[in-house]
Parts: sequence; structure tokens; C-alpha cells
Amino acid sequence: MTGSLAASYFDAVYAADADPWGFETSAYEAGKYEQTLRALAARRFGSAFEIGCSIGVLTEQLAARCDALLAVDASEAPLVRARGRCAHLRQVRLARMQVPDEFPTGRFDLVVTSEVAYYWSTDDLSLASRRIEAALAPGGWWLLVHWTPPVHDYPLTGDQVHDFVLGRSGDDAPLHHLSGRREASYRLDLFEKRAGR
Repeated sequence: MTGSLAASYFDAVYAADADPWGFETSAYEAGKYEQTLRALAARRFGSAFEIGCSIGVLTEQLAARCDALLAVDASEAPLVRARGRCAHLRQVRLARMQVPDEFPTGRFDLVVTSEVAYYWSTDDLSLASRRIEAALAPGGWWLLVHWTPPVHDYPLTGDQVHDFVLGRSGDDAPLHHLSGRREASYRLDLFEKRAGR
């Protein structure tokens, strides 16, 4: 079984390029961010958790919808840039954290997993899913957005991630699938935590 990518993998990637996926410059990323925010409709969130925030481009945009936003990444290098980008946003807290082995306490109205869960092994995806479900407040939303084409050194594809979480939703499950969207090279799915679960 392929294990999750280690923090050292990302340390090396960011050492070679401060913005390795073009979060600041890519038209793909800009369009995806627009659809990500659109999926959240006009809802405002009291407490939110973004896993894999990188250099904070999406973090800065999410912050406008959140009273409090915890954004984490497994590598310190992108967090340095994210802290600079979000320094004016008092509701944003940035921290180094390797989910799912590390996980914050508290309850969240929104969890965002964007372009990160395919770095996990199947076992870690399962553990992360359980921890996210437990951390969501009743009525809270979990938004997943991932690139779908295979990448040779990633343990999972975006489709495998989303299909796994879809398999955890349903009439008798804590998660209810609210909406889904598929574009040419990414997929977006929104889930809600049922009350009383």
C-alpha cells in the first residue's frame, strides 16, 4: 500500500519553487477558487478549518466568509508566505499541522479540503474522514475540491478521494451529500453533517 506523502516531500517542493502549483498566477486556480466560493453560497461560518492552505491564496478569500478560520499546512515554507498574505485578517490563524495524525480540538461549521486529500493513503483518508465528521458541528459543511487526473507520485486520485467520502454519506450516515460539480480537470463535492450525528 502506498503511504501518505511526508512533510519532507513538500519541504523539497517548496524549496525548489515558492509557488509550485501556480496558486497566485494560474487561470485554472482562479476559476476553481471562484467555483469553490460559489459552492458556499451566501452562508457565513462562525468557525472554519482549512486543511492544506499552502501559501494562503484561498485562505485569504475564505476569510471573508468566516468569523474564525484555522488554516494549516504540513510544511513551514508556504506558511511563511501565508502569514504575510493574511496578516491583515485578524480572524485567521495559521499553524503547521500534519492532518490526520494531528488534528485540532473544537467544532467547525466548515471544513475545506482543497487539493490535499490525494496526498493521503487510504488509511489516512479514512482516519481524516472520521476526524472531520466528528469535528463538524450539526449542520456544518465539508467541502472537497480536487484535481482528478492521476499524478504518478500521489497515493490517490481526486476521484478516489471523492468517491470514498461519497461512500460514507447516505440516508443512515452522518454526512449528507448536498451538491457536486465536475469540470474538465477537477471535482467539487459539498457535504453536510446531519443534526444529531
